[in-house]
Amino acid sequence: MSVTTADHILETRGAQRQLDAFVVAAAFDRAGNQCAFGLGDGTAHLVSRGALEDWTSVAAHDGALLSLAPDAAPTGFITGGDDGGFLRIGPTAGLSQIASHGMKWVEQVASFTDSKTRLLACSVGKRLFLFDGAAKPLKTLEHPSSVTGIVFDAKGKRVATSHYNGASLWFVGSKTDNPRKLEWKGSHTGIAMSPDGENIVTTMQENALHGWRLTDGQHMRMTGYPSKTAALSFTRSGKWLASSGAEAVVLWPFTGGGPMGKAPTELAGGDNVLCTYVACHPAHEAVAAGFSDGLVVMVDIAAQRILPIAAAGRGSISALAWSGDGTHLAFGSETGFAAVVDFTKR
Repeated sequence: MSVTTADHILETRGAQRQLDAFVVAAAFDRAGNQCAFGLGDGTAHLVSRGALEDWTSVAAHDGALLSLAPDAAPTGFITGGDDGGFLRIGPTAGLSQIASHGMKWVEQVASFTDSKTRLLACSVGKRLFLFDGAAKPLKTLEHPSSVTGIVFDAKGKRVATSHYNGASLWFVGSKTDNPRKLEWKGSHTGIAMSPDGENIVTTMQENALHGWRLTDGQHMRMTGYPSKTAALSFTRSGKWLASSGAEAVVLWPFTGGGPMGKAPTELAGGDNVLCTYVACHPAHEAVAAGFSDGLVVMVDIAAQRILPIAAAGRGSISALAWSGDGTHLAFGSETGFAAVVDFTKR
């Protein structure tokens, strides 16, 4: 694949910046009109899809920015940092503090919204803090060890967390706050939930994934990775779970009882370069993937077609995010390269 061919979409449909630090995360706001990149130097960089050449820098954290997610409101973002701050960034780059945790790290943040409910969450060590959309504290959920991942279900009724020796599933509105414990020995480093809310999968410190089918408690063990998996993403239909950590995009089938006893599909491989990040398209059976050499592609799962988006050479891809309508893709790398690509018809 030539550099010219691989960079065609980025050069003709993208806006790019060389920023000054590791891109920790990327996200679009709920309305899909603005993108944010969170950096390891504590800054966030905002760009609106209607003005892709106009980037705004926000000095969010006094230290490293550790996590980033869209706000529960239509606009804006939430961030966590190693300065103990749980912050809200408005669409015009204004900052407000949701909570401060002193010198304790806010390692994970997440949000949920629908027509009735808005929720915000952050993790600090063993505790998960839940807030309503107005940043009013709702409850604190205690865990046996540090929380490493947070995910809400599609209705905002439950929140799942990963931690050492498994995962916990909590009912947000419960008065008793006793979680359903999903146990498996080892260090679980991240979490994903299928769109139907019936499957939870965690990444592990070892080169494997572990899952639980919630309807009957069935364990699902997914192994064979040459490296640790940093990113998981279910397709919108829930038929596939895309994952990084191999020399291809690894897609596990979640039909007919789940992936047990079934071989995964591997796409966009063959160059002996690790896939470092994946993000499934919000509307189609497709997945964006980034690699350790900086290559970014989009994969049509059914047709097994590969569309190159950006060529190698800009650092290992560390973040990927789609706008809610699937028309824009953001990605960033460990060397501070960041870009937004516009896929709308012209």
